[in-house]
Amino acid sequence: MQASFYKLVRNSVKFNAFLFTKLPAAFFSGVKLIDINELVAITSIRYKWFATNPFKSTYFACLAMTAEMSTGLLAMAHIHKQSPQVSMLVQKMEAVYHKKAIGTTIFTCSNGAEFAEKIQQTKLDGSPQTIEAKSTGVDKEGNLIAEFRFTWAVKRKD
Repeated sequence: MQASFYKLVRNSVKFNAFLFTKLPAAFFSGVKLIDINELVAITSIRYKWFATNPFKSTYFACLAMTAEMSTGLLAMAHIHKQSPQVSMLVQKMEAVYHKKAIGTTIFTCSNGAEFAEKIQQTKLDGSPQTIEAKSTGVDKEGNLIAEFRFTWAVKRKD
């Protein structure tokens, strides 16, 4: 099932259609998927007019949206077309901004194994689980721009 999810989201036309219909703010802001596998998801956003703020950098909410996408895609990969169905929800977000985002910011989340483990646990015994996922944003030169922590709640739909 995960392979079909990866194939789906790696198709830029289908991924952009998903963003346009389900997350239009991400579509218009220019959130992109760079890569995804069972362990890591990488997303990006460019500094451009629709994602700008008055201080000539990428708007903080656009950075947060892109960081969240890197974590949420890992969760979605493990619940896509699974039985029993599992719901997911962000419970908490924390952010630290280190530097102005004035170019492309690339976010990486490496919590795929934890998502797999916790989602499997909730599918098996029905117990709600939480996952704290970290997404780190860097510029093209590797300078740290921002760090985000998202607490995801997953539970089995009965």
